[in-house]
Amino acid sequence: MSENLDQSNINEAGKSNDSEQDLGGAVEGSDEALEKRIKPGSPSPQRVQRPHSSPPRFVTVEELLETAKGVTNMALAHEIAVNGEFRIKPVELPEDSLEKRVKDIVHKAFWDCLSTQLSEDPPTYDHAIKLVGEIKQTLLSFLLPGHTRLRNQITEVLDLDLIKQEAENGALDISKLAEFIIGMMGTLCAPARDEEVKKLKDIKEIVPLFRAIFSVLDLMKVDMANFAVTSIRPHLMQQSVEYERKKFQELLEKQPNSLDFVTQWLEEASDDLMNQKYKNSLPAAGGAAGSGDATMLSPVAVQNYAYLKLLKWDHLQRPFPETVLMDQSRFQELQLQLEQLTILGAVLLVTFNMAAPGISSQADFAEKLKMIVKILLTDMHLPSFHLKDALTTIGEKVCVEVSSCLSLCGFTPFTTDQETVLKGQIQAVASPEDPIRRIMDSRILTFLETYLASGHQKPFPTVPGGLGPIQKELEEVAVKFVRLVNYNKMVFSPYYDAILSKSLVRS
Repeated sequence: MSENLDQSNINEAGKSNDSEQDLGGAVEGSDEALEKRIKPGSPSPQRVQRPHSSPPRFVTVEELLETAKGVTNMALAHEIAVNGEFRIKPVELPEDSLEKRVKDIVHKAFWDCLSTQLSEDPPTYDHAIKLVGEIKQTLLSFLLPGHTRLRNQITEVLDLDLIKQEAENGALDISKLAEFIIGMMGTLCAPARDEEVKKLKDIKEIVPLFRAIFSVLDLMKVDMANFAVTSIRPHLMQQSVEYERKKFQELLEKQPNSLDFVTQWLEEASDDLMNQKYKNSLPAAGGAAGSGDATMLSPVAVQNYAYLKLLKWDHLQRPFPETVLMDQSRFQELQLQLEQLTILGAVLLVTFNMAAPGISSQADFAEKLKMIVKILLTDMHLPSFHLKDALTTIGEKVCVEVSSCLSLCGFTPFTTDQETVLKGQIQAVASPEDPIRRIMDSRILTFLETYLASGHQKPFPTVPGGLGPIQKELEEVAVKFVRLVNYNKMVFSPYYDAILSKSLVRS
């Protein structure tokens, strides 16, 4: 892959110093190199239609339900493993939903019943004691193995047998129990819940107090679950890899065609790389073609190239490969971020090439200009966003900022003709076929490929020429991309190796 994604561009990028002269040469000499870049969702001609697929297999409803359950569990384990920001959130039902109305009715009936029992003379504590028992079990569930003293306190004070005896003898003090429960909740809750627990002390009526206690306990359960997830995540990775592979194997046994799109995806990547290597091995002046060894592909190179193709995927027209389906939204997000970086990098490149040499070296100005362009490209992912209109606005803003900086630095401000040329070049970036945009796109892919092939070891590889202003953002995207790729490889590499072992032999 490293010599095939855009070899001509790599060489050109290494020599570029982003001067206007170099930029012009790069544009003139880039056509052949750009033919080799990854086209958005462009399959090899012989792979457009799958030549083979498994025959349909009828399954029972029970098999479907079991399969759906397995996929759901696998997706949850995957989310916890790859998403460092994963958090469990309290369930919030829509206000006008039937489920919420039913839940509210049932809860109201329960609390009304409790209120009626406590209002009797003498009070009846059956429901109240059951609630105390549930609270006791919840508090105990929050304890760690070493919390022996707290466990003894909860068990002793919330002794249900003793509480029942006190109720039968008219000696039960519910308020005292509630006070102990609130105090224990304050001891066990996360700092973020201190305020909610504190408010419980201001509630004097028993029924509203118990309702509020259960509400806060539900939040504490969520906090404890998130704490557990954070604690076990380092140990979960390997188990998650094995679990996902096992679940996918079970799915594959029930649905043998579950690797069809993966096979097509990998074979296309293999064909693309083979075609590029064949072109590179052709003699320059009609001599004998290169040896067979020159066109041998490694499975790792094919897989890396295939992952890069996912960053150019046509999600509306092509099914996503099955083994990366759970990460489709993440790859889409990375794809959008890279498109934004491509536009951003192209705008900055043409701007700095037209401005005086000293302008681009001023870090504060370069950062300010980058932030202005980024802000105006923020909504690029929305259907209502129009890139041409945004670039027109960007061109106006950029010209104002550049002219101001030139004046402050003692340089000659832009003439009207220079501003017109710069605005025109910025507006031209709206076209995917714009040479500057294509060069930036190719260099970004080259950087990602190099980082992926390097085993994601720091320091990062040197960014190709012209990417300096967006280096920080590009490295952040690269880290996310490589993390996704490496986890996916750990889970599904046996399937990829099996597919490629057949495909590469045929090639």
